[in-house]
Formats: sequence, C-alpha cells, structure tokens
Amino acid sequence: MSVIKSRHRGMPAQDGAGVKLTRVINQPGLRHQDPFLMLDEFRSDNPDDYIAGFPPHPHRGFCTLTYMLAGTMEHKDSVGNTGEVEAGGVQWMKAAKGIIHAEMPKQVEGLMWGFQLWVNLPASEKMSDPEWFDFPSAKIPEVQAGNTTLRLIAGNYAQETGPVSLPGRDFFMADVKLHGEFELKSQQQEKRLAYVYEGELELNGEAVSRGELLQLDSSTDLALKSDAGAGVIVLAAKPINEPIAQYGPFVMNTSEELDVAIKDYQSGTLAANQKL
Repeated sequence: MSVIKSRHRGMPAQDGAGVKLTRVINQPGLRHQDPFLMLDEFRSDNPDDYIAGFPPHPHRGFCTLTYMLAGTMEHKDSVGNTGEVEAGGVQWMKAAKGIIHAEMPKQVEGLMWGFQLWVNLPASEKMSDPEWFDFPSAKIPEVQAGNTTLRLIAGNYAQETGPVSLPGRDFFMADVKLHGEFELKSQQQEKRLAYVYEGELELNGEAVSRGELLQLDSSTDLALKSDAGAGVIVLAAKPINEPIAQYGPFVMNTSEELDVAIKDYQSGTLAANQKL
C-alpha cells in the first residue's frame, strides 16, 4: 500500500497588498487539513511581486508560523512586538483572542522565499492571550544524517526539540534538505503532510516533484531518496476535530463567533491596542 494517500498542487494567489504567492493548503483543491488551516509559499526575485508586503491586518483564533529560506521580513504588532525574520529563521505568533500585525519586506531587491503556515487553536484556547516568538536561524536545531540536514522547527527528533511548541497537538515541523537517502520515522500523528519545495525525490519508491503537497499515511516510516538534492517540509499533528468557521483572518468555531470577531475589529476592541 502506498504511503501517499493523495497528491495536490498549489494555485497562484495574491494576499496582503498584492504579494504574489502559491496557496498550497486552503484552496479549492485542498481545504483545511485539521489542524493546519493554510500553507502559502512565496518565492520571487522580482520586487514587484513582494515589495508591498502585508500591511496591518487582524487575526483571531489561530497561530501563524513564518519560515524564511531567503530574504528578510519585518514583523510589528499591536502588542508591541517587533522583529525581523531572516533566512533560516522562524516567527511564531499565537493570535488567540486578537492581534493586529504587519509583515513587510526589509529588502528592495533579491530573492524573497519562504512559507506561512496557519495552525488552528481549539475552542478552549481561541480567546486566550496572544503570544509572539522570534527564533533566528541559529536557534533552529539541526540533525545531520550523511549529507542530509533536518532542521527541526517543532516537535522532537533524535534527542533534539524544535523551538515552536503547541501543547496537546503533537505538532511536528521539519525542513529536510535531502541529499542521498534518509529515513524519517513516523511519530503516529493522525495528520501528516509533506510539501516538496525544491528538486525531485523518491518517497518510499514513488517519484515526487517540486510543488507537490502529499497527504501521507500516518503510521509508515518515510524512506526519502534524492541523488541530486531536494527540499521538503514535513508537517504532522493531532487534529482538533472541532467545527471550523473562517472569514478571512478570523477562524472560530461558529458563524456567530465570526460575527463577534468582525464587530470587535470594527469597533476597535479586537486587540488591546489596534495601532502599530
């Protein structure tokens, strides 16, 4: 039986003030993957595709994770946090009951390449206090296996622990820079996905190419192979199994809760301070 349950490709999209990106999760061909709500890849060396960035906008009810491969993005939010995420770095923001933030490129030329992942929160945590963490590249543990490097963003692997934590979800995220053969053992999370962002590889003997998002069997170990080299993001987590109601940047459990979020934003009470 194949470890690959299904294959999907992202679709071109724009967000923020016109940033061109590829929407991998939460597009018509692949909706929410509980607890993963959205995965975007932005990749361009044309400043016109990214320079306008993501001006101030609200969030409620979930977490965002930004991971950069190239370029620099600045973060500012209504709680008073500021920071820059550079190549290899991660920013983790728990929007929870409400936050307003801006994500703006800190470059006017060159390659901007990275990902933003949205991770849902259970109903019991949606109205908790917001949090924000900045993890530069040096804080991301790396596991070396031959010519392959696994960068551990969240979860546990080979006595290392990633800096991002989401208690109760068994959240695992790794960037596998593959050269040769590598085995990634299953940790038995019910939801497991892989996104190939560079090169071509074999996954348990099946050919996979750049741009493919794979829904994977939860229990089978992954046998990865690429002689020419490849890059793949591996995601796994325990689903929340609660209703999902989404309206743009608000993700709650019911339409009534969405109405409250919209009214709170319009009235200026969604975040403690709605000015950056």
